[in-house]
Amino acid sequence: MTTLKSKLQEDLNAAIKGRDELRSSTLRLTLTAITKEEVAGKEKRELSDDEVLKVITKEAKKRREAADAFAQGGRTESAEREKAEGVILADYLPKQLSDEELEQIVVQAVEEVRAAGAEGPRAMGQVMKIVNPKVAGLAEGGRVAAIVKQQLAGG
Repeated sequence: MTTLKSKLQEDLNAAIKGRDELRSSTLRLTLTAITKEEVAGKEKRELSDDEVLKVITKEAKKRREAADAFAQGGRTESAEREKAEGVILADYLPKQLSDEELEQIVVQAVEEVRAAGAEGPRAMGQVMKIVNPKVAGLAEGGRVAAIVKQQLAGG
């Protein structure tokens, strides 16, 4: 078993013993998603820590989107629970880049692309190609794209 997956399992057992319903249900759902990913395809396989991280990232994103949807629908109690589950999952993810750190990386990439002669909105793809490998797992795609657009617009 991968180290991250076994840590999730250990934390789940501790949450069950501690009668922490929120944490145990969140970890249970996440471990189910990992297992589902392991059995997807033609044969069962063991996920690497990187693959487990991708599953956790996907689950955390689902929680954020659900919290937003519940908040827009006026279901604040459900939105709060989704946010709380997202916070639990965030403990297992690498620390996200701050807006300032992300902006520095994007500004450098924009300068590289402009030096190569690309300008305006068409340069977005080239900038993203440079930025994405540097921020993989450390910043969500939507956040990155928004900052790239802002920098290309001269902001």
